[in-house]
Amino acid sequence: MTDAPDLQPTSDTMRAALLTGIGGPEMMQLGETAIPLTLNSDTLVRVKAAGVNPIDGKTRSGAGASKAISSFPSTLGGEFSGVVVRASYELAPFQPGDEVYGMLLFPRYSGAYAEYVSVPFMSLAKKPKNLSFIEAGGVPLAVLTAWAAVVEAGGVYTGQRVLIHAGAGGVGHFAVQLASYYGAHVITTASERNHEWLRELGADQVIDYRNERFEDVITEPVDVVIDLIGNVKDATGTRSLRVLRDGGTLINVPTGSYPELFEEAAAENRDIVASTLKLSPEGRILQTITQLFEQGALQTHVDRVFPLAEAGAAQELIAEGHVRGKVVLDIDA
Repeated sequence: MTDAPDLQPTSDTMRAALLTGIGGPEMMQLGETAIPLTLNSDTLVRVKAAGVNPIDGKTRSGAGASKAISSFPSTLGGEFSGVVVRASYELAPFQPGDEVYGMLLFPRYSGAYAEYVSVPFMSLAKKPKNLSFIEAGGVPLAVLTAWAAVVEAGGVYTGQRVLIHAGAGGVGHFAVQLASYYGAHVITTASERNHEWLRELGADQVIDYRNERFEDVITEPVDVVIDLIGNVKDATGTRSLRVLRDGGTLINVPTGSYPELFEEAAAENRDIVASTLKLSPEGRILQTITQLFEQGALQTHVDRVFPLAEAGAAQELIAEGHVRGKVVLDIDA
């Protein structure tokens, strides 16, 4: 196993934004915790930036992945960018000094709101050269979710009509770009302030959800719906079934946001394919995504950067639902 002496931690502990219990944003406290162990194929990474996602705030509040947390304090965070400190073996794909980004399966692995993470090398990829650490830190979980929805589950291809709800969000702005890249006619919902930006990302039609009902505005049936909202707000999922063609596909992404999905899809009696979505931290897919960034086919937008000590405030900003792109923690701030 190889090390980088100049990158090694100087003690057995690290700074982290710790979840001290279930509750509000005050349950996120800056503190010290043990540096995670590296076992088997694990790589030790010095984290430079960590993305904040809706699942983090949901978990803190008692939903999300909270049932899998065995003890407190715990460290949240599913995506990061940083520098490899210790490789898992001498000829491992990622060596000390490599700039990487990746996704963690929290809570099986300690999360990324911390100075160090231990992560299997198969969940890493080289950081895009044209992205800063801050930009890259907010990419992996969100873009892999978008890829899973658009490319894998949705199977989007040239000529299809695709509706993406919440196109201006972290997952949404990647989904819009990927669907456009694969040749689809992209329709998305967003507030008016984001319309021009989303058209620049590749959207063909942007619907102002505050002033228009998407089912009234969409004049032709769509092939695929990427639902990043569900029925938790204004019956978005139920209404989406009405704009799908016979045999079309609806993919509901936020866990538990549309419990009636399968019953309602079956009741349509139109051979609609309905699915939820689960995510795998695939570094090989992330490496393909790195190439798309470096080719200019993908871009990311960071709305706000918070210091590590303000992780709770970052989660609350996302919960308000008006973020454009990503919110990121600067681990060194």
